Amino acid sequence: MLFDLSGRVALVTGAGQGVGAGIATMLAARGATVAVNDLRSERADSTVAAITGDGGKASAFAFDVTDRESVVAAVRDVEQSLGAVDVLVNNAGNGGGEAMRPRPFRDTDPSEWEGPVRVNLYGVLHCSHAVVNGMCERRWGRVVTIASGAGMVGLDIGVAAYGAGKGGAIGFMRHLAIENARFGVTANTIALGLMQMEQPGDVTARMARTIPVGRLGRPDDAGALCVYLASEEASWMTGQTIHLNGGSVTG
Repeated sequence: MLFDLSGRVALVTGAGQGVGAGIATMLAARGATVAVNDLRSERADSTVAAITGDGGKASAFAFDVTDRESVVAAVRDVEQSLGAVDVLVNNAGNGGGEAMRPRPFRDTDPSEWEGPVRVNLYGVLHCSHAVVNGMCERRWGRVVTIASGAGMVGLDIGVAAYGAGKGGAIGFMRHLAIENARFGVTANTIALGLMQMEQPGDVTARMARTIPVGRLGRPDDAGALCVYLASEEASWMTGQTIHLNGGSVTG
């Protein structure tokens, strides 16, 4: 079977809802044992219940990706409970204050910059650092980071600090890929476009009209690509930033 993840242990951060839950669910459907992380334990438990209810294997691990000590302790717990981490999906992220009220950078307060940079960049650094040595020792590993088109192109929508965090993570992943390729460890980034979220129907329809394929992204769109990137078949794919956006950003 193509993209068979049986016997692999995958840690997915921010997997209590949305895109992260979709990724965790699809990895489990291909045979992986999934460590489901979320900052809130009840959300992680919900994803685990959905996966195990469908016959998959998953356990919940609540921790804050911005807290290095918590990340190290959690990875230790995952490895003791499920086995060594073969696949890491850095999905946890947020837009900080900008996400709630986007506005030009010149109108923001410096106190608002720390949130998006800590989660979207430092969270990726912490989690990747906690697993990559083990992957190199075993000579097999997959690191996938969920970023955003905002980290690749300039946007006039008031999310500069968010874009800075995501752009930093994209740059980091290129270095991680080159440093560890000889050990059988790949590192790739998915730059997501507009995704389905809790929005009024008219807003969703208006957003969808800006996308060439005519719809917003779904969690399973990201999940399907993560399945490929986590697989043995993707061993020659590394150091890449893949735009997953329905054609709204090309090249």
